[in-house]
Amino acid sequence: MPAVHKLLLEEALQDSPQTRSLLSVFEEDAGTLTDYSNKLLQTMQRVYGAQSEMGLATEQLSKQLLEYEKQNFALGKGDEEVISTLQHFAKTVEELNSLHSELASLIADRMVYPMIQFREKDLTEISTMKEIFGIATDEHEAAMVKYSRLPKKRENEKAKAEVVNEVAFARRKQHQASMQYYCALNALQYRKRVAMLEPMLGYTHAQINFFKKGMELVTKKMDTFLSSVSSMTQSIQSQLDAEAESMRMTQRDLLSVEDTVYMPDRDQDPVNRTLIQKAGYLNIRNKTGLVTTAWDRLYFFTQGGNLMCQPRGAVAGGMVMDLDNSSVMAVECEDRRYCFQITSPTGKTSIILQAESKKEYEEWICTLNNISRQIYLTDNPEAVAIRLNQTAIQAVTPITSFEKRQEGSPNPDRAKPGGVVVTAAASQKPTVAPEPDDLIAPGTPIQFDIMLPASEFQDQNRAGGRRTNPFGETEEDSSSDSDDSLLQQVFAVRFLGSMAVRSGHSQEVIYEAMRQVLAARAIHNIFKTSESHLMVTSNSLRLIDPQTQVTRITFQLGDVTQFAAHQEDGRLMGFVVEGRDWSEGEEEGTPSFSAFVFESHTEGEKICYTISLGKEIIEAKKDPEALAQLMKSMPLTNDGKFLLLESESGDTSNGGGEEDLESEA
Repeated sequence: MPAVHKLLLEEALQDSPQTRSLLSVFEEDAGTLTDYSNKLLQTMQRVYGAQSEMGLATEQLSKQLLEYEKQNFALGKGDEEVISTLQHFAKTVEELNSLHSELASLIADRMVYPMIQFREKDLTEISTMKEIFGIATDEHEAAMVKYSRLPKKRENEKAKAEVVNEVAFARRKQHQASMQYYCALNALQYRKRVAMLEPMLGYTHAQINFFKKGMELVTKKMDTFLSSVSSMTQSIQSQLDAEAESMRMTQRDLLSVEDTVYMPDRDQDPVNRTLIQKAGYLNIRNKTGLVTTAWDRLYFFTQGGNLMCQPRGAVAGGMVMDLDNSSVMAVECEDRRYCFQITSPTGKTSIILQAESKKEYEEWICTLNNISRQIYLTDNPEAVAIRLNQTAIQAVTPITSFEKRQEGSPNPDRAKPGGVVVTAAASQKPTVAPEPDDLIAPGTPIQFDIMLPASEFQDQNRAGGRRTNPFGETEEDSSSDSDDSLLQQVFAVRFLGSMAVRSGHSQEVIYEAMRQVLAARAIHNIFKTSESHLMVTSNSLRLIDPQTQVTRITFQLGDVTQFAAHQEDGRLMGFVVEGRDWSEGEEEGTPSFSAFVFESHTEGEKICYTISLGKEIIEAKKDPEALAQLMKSMPLTNDGKFLLLESESGDTSNGGGEEDLESEA
């Protein structure tokens, strides 16, 4: 190792400028060493702090690895192998934590502590001696100034001796201080080299000891374990790569479609009318005030016979409405497209929904109607839905026999109205089942709406004009029923359609008219219907606008030749009205028949029963004794005016039967 520079102790007493200049170089070197040592010590303390934090962090890591087993992952099934592997890692990390703690202790003892000792002992000693040397130098300079002021003429031996002794003492003191200071500066040149190397030597030995113990831990206990974990991670990575490639291919295929896929109301697939379950986003109208509404886009789906709704972020959906026997129809709402309304069987609850495309709009209506018919409760609901759809499509194709169509009916007696008094012609069943062409002429047009605007009726009433009916019925005695009417019952219905028929005295003609009307609506996508009130009295049938209470059309009860409810869908009913055709010029006119089909919120049999009761009253009026006997057998209202009808359950309705949407006028 090369020799170091040093101060000559022999020149300390002389204290020449050359010695002072060399001393300043040593002092500058000591100051630089002090600054560097402080920074180096801070860095070493940072390393020690990091190593201590490493020990604490590995301890926390070991505990956190054990917490994985306690986490309730929603998709944690199949993580048993990962849990056992992490437990093994936690044990290993805990052992590594002890090594990190030992390494931190060695760094503190062998690196940080020697540097602190060097700074506190050597560098602080140099600083102290520099101060002492400066004080001694100042005292010597003061003694020399005092000695230089001794008078030349009047010498005082005693005073001179005191000054000389003072100078000698100060010079000795400076000499001793300077030699000690020089020795310390000379020794510092050796100490700084040792002080720089010794901490790093201790740090290196500590790290080597840490790595040796770590290698022993890994090689003896973890070789097999680490190789198995490496194989497992490689297998998972290969699966991930394969899945990522598959997802990329899927994305490419899905993104290669035409832009029409992303455009609403651009569906190219045909409408599926045989669905018994459906899901998708719909807009639902909610009332926010007396006259204000808001539309919310929610996810709807069907489950069994229920319509469910699930908002975004919700874990599960909630029931919106029971669809069994509900009514579904298209409506016009707030100048929005593709709106439809679902009404409960009682009519108390209704919601309005909006689909985003025509295809979705039609499929939702068909699906909800299929569910409303309780097709999902059958053994093979898909087959039943397909059969009903095929029946609708075959509306324009005559069937060999109406009786053959009834053979597949699950309950053929359901549509027979209880207690109906029919004429002799109606009660006689033909020996041969009539063909569809015998009941309804092929190509007969169907009228889907007989509801004239209420304003037109009001204008006609103001003008006193006589309203003509497009089906040939006259309006005589239809302005109002007589005050002595013994029966008035109101039903909420929806008009589905009407058409001319060839026969008016058989239920088969009503069933055939129902089939053709429903099939035509399905084929031509006509879902919109408007609600009306059908008032059955002992004199007539009146169709009334529920908002304006204007009578839209009236049928004399005596002109109703036949009526019946549908055999499968009990909410459907129809009746045949007899009119006169004077187009051929005959004096009395030739009989003509028109079939009218309605959908009721209640059972159609109730309407048929009420019509039958009205006909009984008409017949009974011809015989006063029979009328009195009939009135005794029927309950009356409190004023003794109108008959009270019993529902199918046996409960008496007095005109406020809101549960069945029936009320007495």
